Amino acid sequence: MFDLLEKLYIEMQNGFTSLNNRMDKSDNKIDILEGKIDKLDNRMDNLEGRMDSLENEVQGLKIQVERANITIEQEIKPKINALFDGYKQNSDKIDKIEKEVSKHEEIILRRVR
Repeated sequence: MFDLLEKLYIEMQNGFTSLNNRMDKSDNKIDILEGKIDKLDNRMDNLEGRMDSLENEVQGLKIQVERANITIEQEIKPKINALFDGYKQNSDKIDKIEKEVSKHEEIILRRVR
């Protein structure tokens, strides 16, 4: 009977040793996974920081574009319109002068004949 108990004890010890080895391997795998999760957390924090930086840059660019649009609308467009009006007036004056010159040419040609 003692031999039987001893065999059971040895088998149980072997089972516990095997179980302990498996638990150690599982603990190691869990530690590795925790390390990977920590790395992923760090990478996510880094990405979030970069995203915040990009959002700030985009916001700054939006403000610059708005200012440029306001400048175009309030300062540049009126100047362009004024230049166009001046061009149109000059063109009209040149047309009038050409008509007058043409009339004078006709008068001169009539006198010469």
